[in-house]
Amino acid sequence: MPSKPIPGSTGEVLTCLPSPYLPHPATGLLYLPRFLAKCCYVKAHGSLPASYAKNYKRGLDRFLCLHLGIDPAAVEKIVHESVTEAEVETRLQALFPADVRAACWNRALVQKGLTPSGQEFLQEALTAMGCADRVGEIRSVPDLIDFDEGRIE
Repeated sequence: MPSKPIPGSTGEVLTCLPSPYLPHPATGLLYLPRFLAKCCYVKAHGSLPASYAKNYKRGLDRFLCLHLGIDPAAVEKIVHESVTEAEVETRLQALFPADVRAACWNRALVQKGLTPSGQEFLQEALTAMGCADRVGEIRSVPDLIDFDEGRIE
């Protein structure tokens, strides 16, 4: 039977966040719903658990915003200041470039971790999680996120 992460090996796990593979309905951008959900979590709770806070507005959040040519703090501000989800969407549409180049971003996202150094990172992370047997099966950073949060058995 394939291994599962050692409970607590990556810190607190938020299963309320969507998969990085979930597309944003209005733009088609993968991962955007996850970043927005993290912003909403911070708005509701004041902060993310330490295991998530270390990459908040960094990591994939920042890579997505670099792709869009915007500051991650601008997205956070929109979420924190908006009253409704519709307002968030309207303000994001005004912030984002007219062409979000969804196919380009989506391809780059699903390939995060496929380089030799990325594969080394995944191997180290899986080993620390007690799941060295899953190296080769968990192939990308989005896969690692889904695995850690229980969406990949």
